[in-house]
Amino acid sequence: MPKRVLLRRRTFTTLAGAAALAAPGLARGQAKWKAEKPVTVYNPFAAGGVTDVHLRLLGETAGKILGQQVIVDVKPGAAGTLAPAMLLNAKPDGHAIACMSINSLRYPHYQQTNWHPLRDFTYIIGLSGYTLGIVVRADAPWRSLEELLEAGRKEPEKYNYGTSGVGGTGQLMMIEVDQATGAKFTHVPYKGGAEWMQALLSGQVHFLADASQWAPFVDNGQCRILAMATEQRIPRYKEAPTLIERGINVVGQSPYGLVGPKDLPPATVEAIHLAFKEAMADPRVKELLDKYIQAEWYKSPAAYHAFAEKYYVDVKPLLVKAGLAQS
Repeated sequence: MPKRVLLRRRTFTTLAGAAALAAPGLARGQAKWKAEKPVTVYNPFAAGGVTDVHLRLLGETAGKILGQQVIVDVKPGAAGTLAPAMLLNAKPDGHAIACMSINSLRYPHYQQTNWHPLRDFTYIIGLSGYTLGIVVRADAPWRSLEELLEAGRKEPEKYNYGTSGVGGTGQLMMIEVDQATGAKFTHVPYKGGAEWMQALLSGQVHFLADASQWAPFVDNGQCRILAMATEQRIPRYKEAPTLIERGINVVGQSPYGLVGPKDLPPATVEAIHLAFKEAMADPRVKELLDKYIQAEWYKSPAAYHAFAEKYYVDVKPLLVKAGLAQS
């Protein structure tokens, strides 16, 4: 961590005063902005899922700081892009924001949209990221990833898997797995983790290729992990190999954060950013993330926007390779 430069009190006061004179509206606005009515956060995934619970926990603390209730409004659909799209007609006053998954940086490459992820939203804060794996029920016949892949080669497309949507990280991960191994599986998209978890437990799908909402079910013995889509093994599941260890160079990247409508004033962005940043330190939030082996993914407004700009460009070749987008 870089060393802080310590200033004498008189020098600091002089510099702070000069900054306030240079940008009086921003300095005063940041100090005074408060929500005038409840703040709505559109959730891109189904009610009861990890994202839904995470946003509600964050909202409890953030709402107290903002001086208004934070309401989570579930808007699943369109591969998790419907929620941010709700902001197109919202006033840029901070009372309507959305959780944006990484799918919104992929979707416009292969599906016509009336929004652009870099031009039509204001990036506020990065929150967390999903940890992905390939998981089966405890009574599944496959005891290893190799056995599952062999089944997918012998009987192509007979076995299906659930994810949170078309073009999502789970499907892209499996497309790469298929291409690397010659196995073929059938994709079944759902609106969120609560749905695909129930689909696995009821036998509607043979396995999952998605985020770790399955973790408690692995812990209680109902499910087994065949492989993790992480760079290294997860200490909590140290017996579960990574795809990389099995010769499949695939890592699932799936962070999410909060965005607002286009042209959201800087003072409003900073107020919401600081409120949710403080909420991220709530022990209950950390406990939830630990439960589902999700990592904290804090990004400032500038850093979040920079990440989005780079990923939007970098992901297109993968989508082309997967057959979802044209070059």
